[in-house]
Amino acid sequence: MTRFCVLTIGKTHSGKSTFARSLEQMCQNCIVIDQDQQAQFLYDSYSKLIPNNGENTIKYKLTETLVQYAVDHTKFHIVLCNSNLNEFNRNRLIQRFNNSGFHIIIVKFDLPIEILESRINEARRDTSILRTVQTFKDVLNSQKDYQLKKSVEHAYKEFYVTNEIQVDSVLSELKNLLNG
Repeated sequence: MTRFCVLTIGKTHSGKSTFARSLEQMCQNCIVIDQDQQAQFLYDSYSKLIPNNGENTIKYKLTETLVQYAVDHTKFHIVLCNSNLNEFNRNRLIQRFNNSGFHIIIVKFDLPIEILESRINEARRDTSILRTVQTFKDVLNSQKDYQLKKSVEHAYKEFYVTNEIQVDSVLSELKNLLNG
């Protein structure tokens, strides 16, 4: 059986988590691993373990453990939902999944900054998961200059979402691919 890893790439409030959850609802054979959910779980249950500064090692180790379990002990396709903006870390992930026999599908979310700002203003997301900044506006400001490359090395397939209208067609195509 061919297994896929879907990596979402995009700035805050670009729709990665919503997209991933929709895909999971459409494809019973996939699991979403979302770092925002892990951050919230750690904050709610183990806030004393979260470092005040530096790398959030516990969050990354939790993600790593969940991913490794899903790879080794399930037959699910994996939807890895976080920004994945750091090219070095993203390439390490891709290599790791390729080495485990997965085909990589990239879904890039590159919505206009104005839409992201509007979503941030309208959203009521809990900011407790933020450690190094105070607001999601701060997160977006730190990501503003990031430009998505046109293609990602070693990807089996890539999708590029630049507006909300494209989401349904990408979900439909992925559903067909993942459901075989």
